[in-house]
Amino acid sequence: MTVLVTGLPRSGTSWAGAMLAAGGAAVYVNEPLNPQRPPGRSPGVLNATVAHRFQYICRDNEEPWLRAFTDTVALRYRFAAEVRRNHRPRDLARLLKYGAAFTYGRLRGRTALLDDPFALFSAAWFAERLACRVVLLVRDPVPFVASWRRLGWRVRFTDLLDQPLLLRDHPHVAAARRLNGSPDHLASIATLWTLARTTAHTLAGHPGIRVVRYEDLASDPVPAYRDLYAWCGLPWTPRAERRVLHACTAPSGSRDTPFAWTGLSRTAYRPMNSRQAATARPGNLTAAEVARVLALTT
Repeated sequence: MTVLVTGLPRSGTSWAGAMLAAGGAAVYVNEPLNPQRPPGRSPGVLNATVAHRFQYICRDNEEPWLRAFTDTVALRYRFAAEVRRNHRPRDLARLLKYGAAFTYGRLRGRTALLDDPFALFSAAWFAERLACRVVLLVRDPVPFVASWRRLGWRVRFTDLLDQPLLLRDHPHVAAARRLNGSPDHLASIATLWTLARTTAHTLAGHPGIRVVRYEDLASDPVPAYRDLYAWCGLPWTPRAERRVLHACTAPSGSRDTPFAWTGLSRTAYRPMNSRQAATARPGNLTAAEVARVLALTT
């Protein structure tokens, strides 16, 4: 059974995806819907053109996406399509690496595990049309905003507002119009978090979607992931437990990895003490800014 891990960027999707792949039964596929290259714009992985961040997919526009993602979840790498689009020496090295990972995983009967925060608003489509088990992560708003602030990221609401089908099916997204292009970056990030939270609440009752708090996973990762493995249909083995425990108890900032990373692109995941990371106070927000974030997201 294919697994999709989604949620806003900086909500812990890379970490959760890495932990769910730690048992060795899944091939990790990093952000096929990311419009940037890398990790996106790789037709070998996803043979479709992504036009927006948070590209919205539903039954009304699914034709190219259903065909492309059917190949992706079946771990069929499109070598010819990749060569036609990306043919620099570095691209060819990536083709060999990722094509081999897809082929080996398919021959060994492994499942595809998609880590893609840009699939958030399309989560129901993935669950219904691709029979994915969707893990939708939600992170508390203050550390989420602090993380975006630390990285200097900006919200581009145009990517959402320029998609009529997304606005039709997620009408709460229209609230972003008042902040589109605003210099108030803190309010924009908090508003994006609020849109995602409303989406998660809307989807929480879907049988193929499980909404999970990042902090709940981080505070006690072994039993939390054991339960999540079972829900996703992944085998929880001594190897998986050992790797999850090692990866989630490493000192903060540690580069000591508990297993060889074989993901299909760059990832934000690093070994860490997850409980410490979940409870750490953001140092780049003032007390007044923390209070404002809480007010904006209540």
